Amino acid sequence: MRTVTVEASVSYQILIGKGLLAAVGTETAKRISPCKAALITDSVVEALYADTVRTSLEKAGFSVCTFSFPAGEASKRISTLEQILEFLAEEEMTRQDIIVALGGGVVGDMAGFAAAVYQRGIRFIQIPTTFLAAVDSSVGGKTAIDLAAGKNMAGAFYQPHLVVCDIDTLQTLPQATFADGCAEVVKYGVIGNEALFEQVKDGCKKEELEEIIEACVKMKRDIVMEDEFDTGTRQLLNLGHTLGHAIEKKSDFSITHGSAVAMGLSLIAQIAEQRKIAQAGITDRIKQALTANHLPTEAPYSAAEIAQETCYDKKRRGNTITFVFPERIGACRLEKIPVSAVEEMVAAALAKR
Repeated sequence: MRTVTVEASVSYQILIGKGLLAAVGTETAKRISPCKAALITDSVVEALYADTVRTSLEKAGFSVCTFSFPAGEASKRISTLEQILEFLAEEEMTRQDIIVALGGGVVGDMAGFAAAVYQRGIRFIQIPTTFLAAVDSSVGGKTAIDLAAGKNMAGAFYQPHLVVCDIDTLQTLPQATFADGCAEVVKYGVIGNEALFEQVKDGCKKEELEEIIEACVKMKRDIVMEDEFDTGTRQLLNLGHTLGHAIEKKSDFSITHGSAVAMGLSLIAQIAEQRKIAQAGITDRIKQALTANHLPTEAPYSAAEIAQETCYDKKRRGNTITFVFPERIGACRLEKIPVSAVEEMVAAALAKR
């Protein structure tokens, strides 16, 4: 088992290894005295892993209640959050109890946001069951729901008390779901780890998952510890996401987050190369890595459609949006771009396809 420690507003550990679902109760009890635990999950993950986690927690002395909602991004709305909060109240959960988020990014975001606002804050732990959640969304304390205007438009910074990543849950993921996580891994490589990029450029190997996840969460740990509330350096983690979120939203979330990020990453690399920000050939290198990981690189929308959706991006400040531009594999920079210039910038990149 590998352990990564995060020292943010809450100090916590990320545990990475095999067979950890059965040890969730023991590991949680080392850090939190047995109490009532609300297990929050979705309809797919519940059938696969809820019994194992519930049994583990109960053996360690926790009393467990379970709330499950329909799987998918469509559930990441205020109506589901309301249902979770009402469930917690009906179960008479208190601030001395805990929430356990079991699932992918949607579950982690929903359960984490509920933990942040229920009784003004209740402890929670993250148990990611997708590659994307393991390498990215379960770490760092960003929690959110979607609004009609855009993705993750309402949320809170709220750190977990423990993250338990059992890589056995990742071995049988559908290829498309696994690929979503690969998009984030490629992103980490481009941001600041050329060795990681080289390791995964021909495809993320499942026998190397512990090493890959550890590399990603260590990078995120370091960035979060420097800029927990996303006012500076942490914005580098948004590489490919501003355009990616626009594509995801335009598709009404029929395009998955990882696929949308891959498209956004390809586009922003092309833009950086055209603007002479990036080394020549970086777009081809990134696209080759994404393709090798079974990810799309071409956006199905026009520059006008993509630019319109970027207006709702959380990184917008007044009439500018902060974009992350790759300079080379392993180094990126932040730059404010006028909202009025986004369409022309994207159009020029699309014309090069």
